[in-house]
Amino acid sequence: MEGAVRVQILSQAGISEVPSQYIQPPENRLTPISNILTSLSCSNVPAIDLSHEKESVIADIREACREWGAFHVINHGVPTKLMDDLRRVCLSFFNDFPMEDKLKYACQPNSAASQGYGSRMLVSSQNDTVLDWRDYFDHHTLPLSRRNPSFWPHFPPEYRTLVADYSDEMIVLARRLLRLISESLGLRASCIEDAVGEFYQNITASYYPPCPQPELTLGLQSHSDMGSITLLIQDDVGGLQVLKDGEWLTVQPLPDAILVLLADQTEIITNGKYRSSVHRAVTNASKARLSVACFHDPAKEVRVSPASDLVSQSSPPHYSSIVYGDYVSSWYSKGPEGKRNLDALLLDT
Repeated sequence: MEGAVRVQILSQAGISEVPSQYIQPPENRLTPISNILTSLSCSNVPAIDLSHEKESVIADIREACREWGAFHVINHGVPTKLMDDLRRVCLSFFNDFPMEDKLKYACQPNSAASQGYGSRMLVSSQNDTVLDWRDYFDHHTLPLSRRNPSFWPHFPPEYRTLVADYSDEMIVLARRLLRLISESLGLRASCIEDAVGEFYQNITASYYPPCPQPELTLGLQSHSDMGSITLLIQDDVGGLQVLKDGEWLTVQPLPDAILVLLADQTEIITNGKYRSSVHRAVTNASKARLSVACFHDPAKEVRVSPASDLVSQSSPPHYSSIVYGDYVSSWYSKGPEGKRNLDALLLDT
């Protein structure tokens, strides 16, 4: 899997055409309409102030989850300096150090979701897999038994401490948000968290180098995240898009905000009342982009199913239950492509 060359090397080589394995099929490329939309501010992606009265916050979350599956949070309690410092050291890792040093932290070959520095995430026996125009570093951060900072870069010197501190802040915010999301459905506050169980948290820093043919490529193909909830920060370049009512809309970076993306297991637990967010990353020709996503997933052995309080004779389950590890295996072997793995669980009701 990680025999793939780092995208940053291709970008820095000054190529004028992207290699064929990065060219998206025509149906996945940016259309003239989506090219226009990428330049428009997606100002109506909700921004929710967590310092407001709780009932107001819950109402705003209910609407955002129903309509979008994605929203910004502000006044969220995560120190702005920590967010800025994390972005700084992640960008420094990609930009300021020799490739030979970075490759010492390379992902393990032929292993899905292995920790480390990589470019290709999917495991496929086929040679026709289209690659994303992206390099990344994936950190296993929770539970603490998985957290081994010796697998993380030792440069810049504060890198490991910042990732650990950020992980600790993110788990607090994730739990707070899932409680509010549960309450917005009239459920007990711990409902979704109880269904997920102990959180398995990964933090992935994604680096999208300038691309000579952005109209042919994607930084990250269309997908919904497989776990329960994703918390994402990005720089000021922009390039994240969410699918809303059949159109791709660009999420403009909002200073000091954290973007919340509902993921597939939350859609299952809420019995489809809240949908996971389909999103992708586009590329540009002039400026590198950085984002840092923090994923919160169930353990592989957890069986996920619709919450019993949301299932009745008049509201039957819309999804079959699944062991989360089986879902992950399907996601990495078949590819995410929108929501096809989640859609395979839909029941005829």
